[in-house]
Amino acid sequence: MTSFYRIAVAVFSSGSLSALLLSQKDRFRAYASSQGEPHATGSVWDYNWDRRNPESGKEEGEGVPPKPTATRHLILIRHGQYEHWHSEQEKKVLTELGRQQATATGQRLKELETTYSAIHHSTMPRAVETAQLVSQCLPEVPMHSCDLLREGAPIVPEPPVHHWRPEKHEFFCDGPRIEAAFRKYFHRAPPTQEKNSTEVVVCHANVIRYFVCRALQLPPEAWLRISLGNGSITKIAIRPNGRVSLKTLGNTGHFPPKLLTFN
Repeated sequence: MTSFYRIAVAVFSSGSLSALLLSQKDRFRAYASSQGEPHATGSVWDYNWDRRNPESGKEEGEGVPPKPTATRHLILIRHGQYEHWHSEQEKKVLTELGRQQATATGQRLKELETTYSAIHHSTMPRAVETAQLVSQCLPEVPMHSCDLLREGAPIVPEPPVHHWRPEKHEFFCDGPRIEAAFRKYFHRAPPTQEKNSTEVVVCHANVIRYFVCRALQLPPEAWLRISLGNGSITKIAIRPNGRVSLKTLGNTGHFPPKLLTFN
């Protein structure tokens, strides 16, 4: 059980309501602080953001630990347009246009002539279907499903918007899950990895936007200031020294105008 959930259990068992009165931002930062995460909004880069800096755990007098030498590239794909008007998640499948977007995105990845080590995808139907269509263009690349990548409400956005207001319990439950997904996929390569790698992650707009803010060490509550089109490509490089760079954000240049949608 993580510290976040221990705190939540302790609050409810004691009958205290103070934690529930905290804003989502305050609770998120309290959780991050308990995990040793910086989440600072200043300009100083934390090179040990993933807690995998080999220099950080070295005791005085110890030898030089092995250092990573490879770069990890993550290609984040937003699912194609889907039938969002349904109330049941299982019915929210891709539209015909969405299937065309997913196929075009898969073809774009194929044209890049990159060696992909894996395709990870959310378990929600629209992401599963998108990943399957992308996979048809990259048949040799193994696919892996992950519940952590499901869409959700990562953190209360700043500034707030009036057209999207999830319940507080949704942020409370989704936030730690999406943060766990970030920690699972965003980290520097291990010292044993000799060559650069590229992995594809097919998921959702909220998740990707949160990932981008976290990876660049920007305020995570800024995620809703970003807009991503369906089938768009976002690419992030994680260097062995802990530097992170955003190579492209929400790229839809591989689409003709008729395939551009944002729902």
